[in-house]
Amino acid sequence: MTNILQVIDLQKSFDALRVTNHVSLDLGAGERRAIIGPNGAGKTTLFNLLTGELSPDGGQVLLDGADVTGLSPDARARRGLGRSFQKNNLFRGLSVRDSLTLSAMTALRKAHIFWRDPAEDPEIAERVAETASWVNLEPDLDTSTDALSYGARRQLEVGLALVARPKVLLLDEPTSGMSPEDTGLMLELLNSLPGDLTMLIIEHDMDLVYGATELVAVLNYGEIVFEGPPEAARASEEVKRIYLGAWGEADA
Repeated sequence: MTNILQVIDLQKSFDALRVTNHVSLDLGAGERRAIIGPNGAGKTTLFNLLTGELSPDGGQVLLDGADVTGLSPDARARRGLGRSFQKNNLFRGLSVRDSLTLSAMTALRKAHIFWRDPAEDPEIAERVAETASWVNLEPDLDTSTDALSYGARRQLEVGLALVARPKVLLLDEPTSGMSPEDTGLMLELLNSLPGDLTMLIIEHDMDLVYGATELVAVLNYGEIVFEGPPEAARASEEVKRIYLGAWGEADA
């Protein structure tokens, strides 16, 4: 399997606090992996290092074989690195269609088109329609983002990241705050995405981890302490001790 995202010995400290401690990861094309760990383990900091919102103290990030460590978030996005955030980051007051259209204009480098309706551009319209289909928002295209349910807003946020057709999609707790029903819908959504899309997911909901990923990396105090299939994580006494607690005991 060809590596599409490589993280090599990544390090980050804030004053005396080591938040990312020599982290290395290799993700193959089409791989779906979860990063789990207790609050404060450094998961979001790691994502911020991968996307360029933070600069590392050491180490490298390679995307499709190219070193992107020194590139801006925008430059990394243009090279195929997409991200959704733990908290809703939407265009308030715009419709779903307009929100996706703005993202498509940026992704397709057509943001300079201001003398005509961008929604009438065939390439943009096709990108918007396909993305809306992927995230199950076709019936809501003309609905204001303010009127969407919480679960639909989370779906739209994933859609905004998908508009650029990333090679790698980073999802920061996509089910945060969701009801069990909405979590189930998000799981279905993620599993329906194109098979060649690589996904790295920070998540606390273990049902989604089991249902959507093939491998789990456990982060503790900024260090990867376990990597393996979800079933192996569930069986690991060390993982239970540092994070999962009674996870799985109900099945005993």
